[in-house]
Amino acid sequence: MEHNEKNLTPTEWHLMECLWEHAPRTGREAAEYMAAAQGWSRSTTLTLLRRMSAKGFIDCFEENGVNVYAPLLDRADAAVRETDSFLSRVYRGSVSTLLSAVTQRQSLTRAEIDELYDIIRKAEEVQRHDE
Repeated sequence: MEHNEKNLTPTEWHLMECLWEHAPRTGREAAEYMAAAQGWSRSTTLTLLRRMSAKGFIDCFEENGVNVYAPLLDRADAAVRETDSFLSRVYRGSVSTLLSAVTQRQSLTRAEIDELYDIIRKAEEVQRHDE
């Protein structure tokens, strides 16, 4: 199955963050990063790198006799896909229901409210343009 058909698991997100932060990374560099960030063993990181490469999320290539890894999935694309999945699964695709739930549970700062108004204004402009 191609990576564009699947969402990342929470564990895969951790490893992708490592690669999104700095790529490419050798297996050793990724293992050292994940040991410090998540407490993972070297074998855990290397196993996950192999699995994610097989799934098509990351590229594995040899450079000077060492395996090097780079993300094939852009962070922004992964975030949008995850958001779409969450919105569909939990809020049946309704952005307004999501925002209602969020604003009922926590207060927003003035800056956050202004940012939401800006987002809505931009959405209105796009809708008017598409009509």
